Amino acid sequence: HAQVENVLRISKLEKNQLDISKDRVDVHDIIKKSITHVQLIVKDRGGYIHTNLDAVRSEVLANEMHFRNVIVNILDNAVKYSPEAPKIDVFTEIANNFIIIRIQDQGAGMSKAVLKKVFEKFYREHTGNIHNVKGHGLGLAYVKKIVEDHQGEVYAESEKDKGSSFYIKLPLI
Repeated sequence: HAQVENVLRISKLEKNQLDISKDRVDVHDIIKKSITHVQLIVKDRGGYIHTNLDAVRSEVLANEMHFRNVIVNILDNAVKYSPEAPKIDVFTEIANNFIIIRIQDQGAGMSKAVLKKVFEKFYREHTGNIHNVKGHGLGLAYVKKIVEDHQGEVYAESEKDKGSSFYIKLPLI
């Protein structure tokens, strides 16, 4: 059901038909609410999510539901692509008039080739014949569309077998 919703949302976003209403929201509140969505799975697998929410200002103009989905998508990937116990750190900081959210994991990581395509719709890394990670390659395409709709940027850094860091940069109010 969630995958179908994602397909429909992305389709509407691409046609600029998704009218996303935005309100003043606190990024730190959204991060905390998002973490509760994956916390049980992380604990069950013996991992952790640590937060370092150091940004002294954290209010942005955003759609809370969509933005929570963005954070949940990235956290969910961090969990899915951690072969061992998921070890996730979430940071916020201020850079000029922007808040930077960094979600860092110590999972499987990605090669440079995969990193270039990871935000494309329907892109999934080929793992040979093993399909141990479920999904349709829509989560990060949705993340990119929503972040851009919020006048923000999203990018990732990663190294194979050393984990990934996803950065979201949003203008502060």
